[in-house]
Amino acid sequence: MIEFNEEKQNRDLDELRKKEEEDSVQILSSKYGIPYLDLGPVPINQDALRAITEEDAKAANVAPFNRIDKKIQIGVLAPHSQKTIQAIEKIKEKGFEPILFMVSTASLHKAWSRYKDLSLSFETAGGLDISSDQIQIFLKEEHSLLDIKNMIEETLHMERRYRVSRILEIIVAGALSTKASDLHTEPEKDDVRLRYRLDGVLVDIAQLDNDTYQLLLSRIKLLSGLKLNLKKAAQDGRFTIRLSDTDIEIRTSVLPGAYNESVVLRVLNPKSINVPLEDMGINERLFKIIEHEIKKPNGMVLTTGPTGSGKTTTLYSILKKIYSTETKILTIENPIEYHLDGIVQTQTNTKQGYTFLSGLRAALRQDPDVIMVGEIRDTETAEIAVNAALTGHLVFSTLHTNNAAGTFPRLIDLGVNAKVITSAINLALAQRLVRKIDPQFKKEIPLEGKDRETILRILDSIVDKTYLEGVQTDKMWVPEIPEGEISNGYKGRIGVFEGILTDEKIETALQDNPGERDIWKAAEGQGILTMQQDGIIKVLNGVTTLEEIRRVLDLDE
Repeated sequence: MIEFNEEKQNRDLDELRKKEEEDSVQILSSKYGIPYLDLGPVPINQDALRAITEEDAKAANVAPFNRIDKKIQIGVLAPHSQKTIQAIEKIKEKGFEPILFMVSTASLHKAWSRYKDLSLSFETAGGLDISSDQIQIFLKEEHSLLDIKNMIEETLHMERRYRVSRILEIIVAGALSTKASDLHTEPEKDDVRLRYRLDGVLVDIAQLDNDTYQLLLSRIKLLSGLKLNLKKAAQDGRFTIRLSDTDIEIRTSVLPGAYNESVVLRVLNPKSINVPLEDMGINERLFKIIEHEIKKPNGMVLTTGPTGSGKTTTLYSILKKIYSTETKILTIENPIEYHLDGIVQTQTNTKQGYTFLSGLRAALRQDPDVIMVGEIRDTETAEIAVNAALTGHLVFSTLHTNNAAGTFPRLIDLGVNAKVITSAINLALAQRLVRKIDPQFKKEIPLEGKDRETILRILDSIVDKTYLEGVQTDKMWVPEIPEGEISNGYKGRIGVFEGILTDEKIETALQDNPGERDIWKAAEGQGILTMQQDGIIKVLNGVTTLEEIRRVLDLDE
């Protein structure tokens, strides 16, 4: 007796139908002149799926399945279909070069099934495309911090599999929209605090529950190419946000904490460094000195200041100012924060033995006119940089000191011969960034009490009194925020600067192993403002507030 197995027969019929469809597609592929492919055994590249949304792919019966650089392989069911043609054109508009293959319905479904592994914001290791219409609109419109907070809170009530992707999409787009320099997550006992650094100051944005944060943390780690199972060690990674007109790099830092890992995402937006040197807040006299020194064929210009004080922006602005087609400019950085046209930029990699020292040695063999070393941190690098400045190169770099005067003792500590420092260094600069008062929230107050004493004391220390021409000492300004207003009363930032030229008095002072006070005394006759003096004049001119200057500088020195 033969037993009838309906389930097996249905399976066999399905296999037969699939085979018939595959055979049919193979025949059609010859007709259309497009190669046939069965996607069954082919791995689907998630990077390719990012080229088109799931909804559009299904509507057009197409499925991107592999991508190498800008070449993208796409499975199509009906290549002459109007919807298919339109979908391919949209993919071309994104800069891709489509390569078509005839595929069956089963192949399309196999590829489409992988969309569930992607987030709403199309994340992949190393890239995050914020390309959906909703996000593009988000970035074009003005959004307050309250808007961002409300959107995050609404998203927390979404279905779990979409919630994390959507939150990441909002917080990253929100950081771009508000021009935040970095984004901080700080796990606490019961929840996780999310903050943006806006104009150098951290601002609370939202609270996330621990379950959502754990998923968000995994998503960020995947995106940044970090190890998911490594929870007790610090990790650093990166990914790129590809917008229609620019690529924005995000640097990821993960640090183990008491309750969970803390994440900082640093936003490197090329537009944020597109600041002309003239617009950075450098007073007229120091600006003319800088202009003169950076036009010299050799020597060294050093900048100092803490992380986030704008040193990189200043150096890049200088490089852009001196660039010409006749000049070879080479940089050694860690990392390369922004890419500059016409300039050769290299990035150190300590794991591969490419350090500032080896990079500088190699750079000198490239016959550059100008060299920028991201940081001088050891004796060998300092000595080679100084020698380069003495042998016909113009060198720019940064040092870890608190002020311009500290540059000279620091170089001596690094083992640089004091007798050659003044021959090598043209100018030592120091800077900080302060927030500017938003003109619409500006309130005038009388200058009185201890504030007045502080300001008059600092003004009195200015040797060249021509700086004080037209500067009033009766009032200053503070932000006044109306009830219900989200703004903190500040908008944008400006620099406060100081500089010291190397002259005969500085050379004499360096012979006696000087401290910072000795250097300042020797530099008095140069008539260049200190950062404190520069900041106080900006306060009296209504550019910033005394509170801001106190936030970044010690006014009691």
